[in-house]
Amino acid sequence: MKAIMQAEPKPASERTEYQEFVVPVVNIFETGDGYALEAEMPGVNKDGLEIKLEGNEITVIGRRATDPVNGELLLRERSAADYRRVFELDPAIDTNKISAKMEQGMLTLTLPKSERVKPRKITVSD
Repeated sequence: MKAIMQAEPKPASERTEYQEFVVPVVNIFETGDGYALEAEMPGVNKDGLEIKLEGNEITVIGRRATDPVNGELLLRERSAADYRRVFELDPAIDTNKISAKMEQGMLTLTLPKSERVKPRKITVSD
């Protein structure tokens, strides 16, 4: 997909600290006015969500609230790590109009196309 693509991770020499993240699964689709990105982040609510836009990169971080375990942990299949994913945005996206909605662990980003790249009808004069 040319409009949005995942950015490469930074080399270890450029990272300031190490933290383990889970990569959320996403669906990306084109609408008439732009693009929509849906990211599954179970356990994340609106308060645990951080979305940063720097240049043409958008970073999505979802922090899960961890419940204390009452008893001895015998098996853990679910990671306690937070979510993180970085996407490179097409210059055709109007970054001033990006909006986000979080509902039941599903983040929806609306990425509208800039007016200059939307198709428009040109009227012919007499």
